[in-house]
Amino acid sequence: MLDFFALWSRILAMGFVAAVVWPGAMTPANAAVDAQSVLAESDAVRNPSKPFSVTVTLLEYRNSKQTDSNTLTVYSKTDNTSGQYRNLIRFVAPARDADKLMLKNGNDLWFYDPASQASIRLSPQQRLLGQASNGDVVTVNLSKDYKAELLGEEDVPDGERVMRRCHKLGLAAVSMDVTYHRVEMWVDTNSSRPVKARFFAESGHLLKTAYYRKFQPQLGRERPTEVVIIDGLDPSWVTVLRYSDYAWREVPDTWLQRDYLPRFKPS
Repeated sequence: MLDFFALWSRILAMGFVAAVVWPGAMTPANAAVDAQSVLAESDAVRNPSKPFSVTVTLLEYRNSKQTDSNTLTVYSKTDNTSGQYRNLIRFVAPARDADKLMLKNGNDLWFYDPASQASIRLSPQQRLLGQASNGDVVTVNLSKDYKAELLGEEDVPDGERVMRRCHKLGLAAVSMDVTYHRVEMWVDTNSSRPVKARFFAESGHLLKTAYYRKFQPQLGRERPTEVVIIDGLDPSWVTVLRYSDYAWREVPDTWLQRDYLPRFKPS
C-alpha cells in the first residue's frame, strides 16, 4: 500500500497529475458512444441495484504514515422517483463518534449526534476525514447529478498501474447541491469500470484525484473495494476508502426520515 502512495506521489509531484497518455491515444469523440450511458454503466459497477449495506473504512495518510481513521456503516436504497440513492450512515469507530448518524435524502444531508439529541444540516463538500468529504462516503449515481460529455479516449494507468483504454468524460453538475462542480472521469471501454476521476471546485481548482481499485465480486458483480484519493495540491496527503461486508438487506423507509434518527437502532 505504501509503495502505491510513494509512486503516485512522485508522479503527481513531477507534474503528471493529468492522465498518462500514450502518443496518439486521444481520439475524436465518437457520436455512436453516448456519454450519459457510459456514466450510468460505471454507476452500475460501483453501486448495487437493490437495498444494501456496506462498511466503509477511511484511512488518512501524510507522507505515507497513517494519521487518522474512521469506520462507518452505510445503508443505501434507491429512490424510485429520482433514481438517486438515499443513505443512512452510522459511525462505528472511533469510540468517540460511535452511533452518530448522517442521513442523505434527496439533496438534504443531516448529521445527528445522540449525545445532544440534535440534528444539523451539513454540506456534502464538508470534509469528513482527510480528503474524503461527506459526499464521498454516501452512495451516489453520478449520472443523476451530472451531465456527461464524451471528451475522447485515452490510455491511462489504473490504481494497480495497469494501462487501460478509457472513455474520458467531462461531468458538469446539474444543480448547486451536488458535492463537486465539475468532474473528469475515465471509464474502461471494455468493462465500464471507473478507473480514475478528478474533482474540481467552481473556481476550476483541482481538489482531488481518485483511483478506483481492488475490484472483487460483491453482490452480483465485480466492484471497486478501495478508492485512493490524492490531494490536488499536496500529493503526500492521501485518503483511502475501503469497502467491505457488502450485504443485501432491507432498508426501511422509516430509517431514511430525519424525524426517525433519534429512534434508530442498528439491527
